[in-house]
Amino acid sequence: MSVTGAEGFVASGVRAGIRRAGPDLAIVRSTAPAVGAAVWTTNRVLAAPVVVSKRHLELAEPQAVVINAGVANAATGDAGIADAERTAAEVGKALALAPEQIVVLSTGVIGVRLPMCAVLTGVNEAAAALGPEGADAAAAAILTTDRWPKQAVAEGDGFVVGGMAKGAGMIHPRLATMLAVVTTDYPLEAGEPAGFLRDAVAASFNRISVDGECSTNDAVVLLANGAGSVERTVADDERFAAALGEVCAALAREIVSDGEGSTVLLEIAVSGAASNAEAEAVARRIATSPLVKTAAFGRDPNWGRVLAAAGSAPWNGGFAEVDADRLTVSFDGTPVFVRGEPTGTTPALGGTAVAIDLDLGLGIGKASYLASDLTYDYVKLNAEYTT
Repeated sequence: MSVTGAEGFVASGVRAGIRRAGPDLAIVRSTAPAVGAAVWTTNRVLAAPVVVSKRHLELAEPQAVVINAGVANAATGDAGIADAERTAAEVGKALALAPEQIVVLSTGVIGVRLPMCAVLTGVNEAAAALGPEGADAAAAAILTTDRWPKQAVAEGDGFVVGGMAKGAGMIHPRLATMLAVVTTDYPLEAGEPAGFLRDAVAASFNRISVDGECSTNDAVVLLANGAGSVERTVADDERFAAALGEVCAALAREIVSDGEGSTVLLEIAVSGAASNAEAEAVARRIATSPLVKTAAFGRDPNWGRVLAAAGSAPWNGGFAEVDADRLTVSFDGTPVFVRGEPTGTTPALGGTAVAIDLDLGLGIGKASYLASDLTYDYVKLNAEYTT
């Protein structure tokens, strides 16, 4: 059910003809008045839908999200802004909502105008098809190079959190070529979703990397309509935050597992750092190292590459604190380097996931990251992306 698992949400996905094949336009709507928030890419080159949707969220609470796949509507100038605004207006007209209540998301090729005739026709078809059973169709309609739809749901006592996402390449914090829509019937007041969402994203979507590339279109949107049966308490807020985090973490893991051309999921855990922030810096550096990622593709437990990456993690104008004489590295639970000395052990890495654990031996800071390997297929896919 994902985005329609919570009470009062409907969704749909249709083929509008925006891309060469398959469904390519989705709508998610709250049928009860909702409040919401979004987290956006930090790329300085912002796609038109990001610019327009940011403006909309400053003016009104979001009630619906429209997503198209195949064309990013990025680097398209004033015409792209107009196209995003026209899309929102058409969705608003079809759903009896104000344009400012619509969040517009796009994903696909940069520098190409949206085929607006197809988009507008698709919007009306998607609006007519909205229903509580439309979650699967919506999740399928937002994919680009993804190999499978990504959905997750968590149920609390009297509320539900559900979500869908897309993303397989150009994945790196602070967000990536990924879009996610999360819905809940938990009761939040205006202004509250942003804090909950920021915390959930920081621990999930901002801890993944496929290729170290930050995109122009990234977004995570949260809609909350209060249609559930829970009577809100401080303890319920904690349970809701945990459920939201669970859904975001599940979707983030699916994105990395589906990394373009990927064959291995890297689960990187850093402990014993001088601070949590430095642990995150070290984990991020390992997750984005081409040498570590290509070694993972070859199932090569090359711990020397991990050491080199850890020792060159950018932090606060220099590098994060690392002392090789205190450092321990393990692959899939097998120590290969212990407090400055190699163990001489070579673990066999044959599965679809590899755990890389580092204990820096300096403090109590810790962080984790998920990453994919770097393969021939990744290069081939991206070498031919627009041709």
